[in-house]
Amino acid sequence: MKIEKNMTFAEILEKNENAAEILSKRGFHCIGCMMASSETLEQGAKVHGLSEEETDELVEELSSSD
Repeated sequence: MKIEKNMTFAEILEKNENAAEILSKRGFHCIGCMMASSETLEQGAKVHGLSEEETDELVEELSSSD
């Protein structure tokens, strides 16, 4: 399963049953809110202060854990 930075949190949660736990460990505690469901991973990462490298690492982790 391939996760992309431009996918919304809702799409990611639908594709990966482990996504909520992974995102929560990285500080994304608001993934259940209505606003977050339409926000992309890249947008959320910027808001949470992740660098581009950290965002890429998160995408890789989400893609490899299914």
